[in-house]
Amino acid sequence: MSEPIDEATEADGEYEQYEAVVVGCGPGGAAAAAALADNGVETLVLERGVDAGAKNVSGGLIYAEESAPYTIDGLFPGFREAAAERPVTEYHLHNVAGSQVKSFDITDLHEHDTEWADAVLRRKMDSWLAERVHERTRETGGGLLTEVRVNGLLREEGEIVGVTCEELDPIRADLVVAADGVNSALARDAGLMDWEEPDEWFQGVKAVVDVPDGAIAERFDVEDGEGAAHLFSGDLFEGVRGGGFVYTNEGSLSIGSVFHLDSLAAEQAEPHELLDALLTHPFLGQWLEDDEYEEREYSAKLVPDSKKVALQSPHQGRLLLVGDAAGQMQAQGPIIKGMNHAVTAGGLAAEAYAQAKTRGDTDRAGELYEQKLQQEGVMKKLRPRRYEVASALGEPEPMANLADAVIDSAVGRFGVRLLGDRLERLYSSPALSMMVPDTQTPYVTLPTVIAEELGAPVEETNDVEPPSLADRIGDLTYDTDVGNPHIELLDDSAAASGTAVTACPVSAEGFGGGCYRREAVETDGEASEVVSLDTQPCIECGTCAIVADTEWEHPRGGKGVEFEEG
Repeated sequence: MSEPIDEATEADGEYEQYEAVVVGCGPGGAAAAAALADNGVETLVLERGVDAGAKNVSGGLIYAEESAPYTIDGLFPGFREAAAERPVTEYHLHNVAGSQVKSFDITDLHEHDTEWADAVLRRKMDSWLAERVHERTRETGGGLLTEVRVNGLLREEGEIVGVTCEELDPIRADLVVAADGVNSALARDAGLMDWEEPDEWFQGVKAVVDVPDGAIAERFDVEDGEGAAHLFSGDLFEGVRGGGFVYTNEGSLSIGSVFHLDSLAAEQAEPHELLDALLTHPFLGQWLEDDEYEEREYSAKLVPDSKKVALQSPHQGRLLLVGDAAGQMQAQGPIIKGMNHAVTAGGLAAEAYAQAKTRGDTDRAGELYEQKLQQEGVMKKLRPRRYEVASALGEPEPMANLADAVIDSAVGRFGVRLLGDRLERLYSSPALSMMVPDTQTPYVTLPTVIAEELGAPVEETNDVEPPSLADRIGDLTYDTDVGNPHIELLDDSAAASGTAVTACPVSAEGFGGGCYRREAVETDGEASEVVSLDTQPCIECGTCAIVADTEWEHPRGGKGVEFEEG
């Protein structure tokens, strides 16, 4: 990250001025920009990709919650018809033990506080949003600029007064909305977020898989214009804490896995292999045909664990953080929601600034934004009190080990058989979902025992052969910024940075074509193992910033990977 610029050190200090600058045009940034423009605020939106969505990845389902003050279709009429894939009308959870599966219908949980939920692909969705954002912000004297990397905060006498950019001169603003995602340069520059603890993050890896016309309705037993979501947990992921998903798009499937980063690192599991474990499981044979299997795109991203990192005060001076930049990603058991919270936060940030402006005190925008997140119940969802209590009791290692031992015992297995299909109601409880501890028990041990005791062997076969990691990387689109690497390996010892070899989604042990690889070297007769880095295949997830000793920043505007699906 570049050093903060103090205007007092600049000649004349004459910079372009806007009332508001929004950094990032994903759903949170788009919501903030649209709501600001609707309130007559001159708003400039800066987007790093060649197009909004080119840098964005999600699972992904976007929700409209009944209790939310802002929804994406409320801010952008026609959104569902033009920018989404399929409505999710069915929601299932599959407990897996080997080839044995016990499935639960948890549609009731999915529909709790839900007005609607749609599968989306980010390139299509964000590009559509960006067009509307540009139209609305231009009406107030602003607009949208793409291929601009915002890399820091502009300060005067220590106070935030705008942003610094790689491709433009610094820009002054009365309000800065950081909607620049999980790898937010602005959140880190302000000291509001860091990349210190792996247990505060998830890593998601996804393949978008092509399917023939009409296959979704036939294979998932849904009507045209309807869709399904399927979640997976149990023993198919080598003991790594997390699970998998299959979401139905209009003419494709989003198939992926999401794991606690600390567990992924500790087990030295390789993300692409965990994804392949799901893709090749017999259960997916009912949806995939080996002779027609084709991946459109492979991608990955980090996901903040809101229970641990959602900021109670996501602001500093003129800077307000929304979405992943503020840790606003809700992942609690089967509840996985992020984009809707980003939309709500973006709307509330704009609302807070508009009210502060009306009162003649824009310096209070951050304080009002924090109050609104509390008053609208957003923080209760992101950081539920139930989890804080349950984690304090259940996450210490002795208690977690005891819980695993009890569930895997004869007594525990008898209890599972006794509960039987009543477990479906327990999994459908929003209150219980908010209490799920981050241990092996809910992700691996319990689902495995449920499948072993209550499940049935899968009758389908699955002969799909996923592409190699080299082929997946080769199919991605890159504009490599030759001579300007965006990651610097500060300590190349295996002890400091070796975890990146397995944790990076485009690296692997023995694979020479990814970002990170191990090498044996001899210095002064002493043999040692070091790690080398090649940033060309990077898909910009940020994993290595947490598990390796690196200096990490985004590639320059328009450079690096470009996702076509997202």
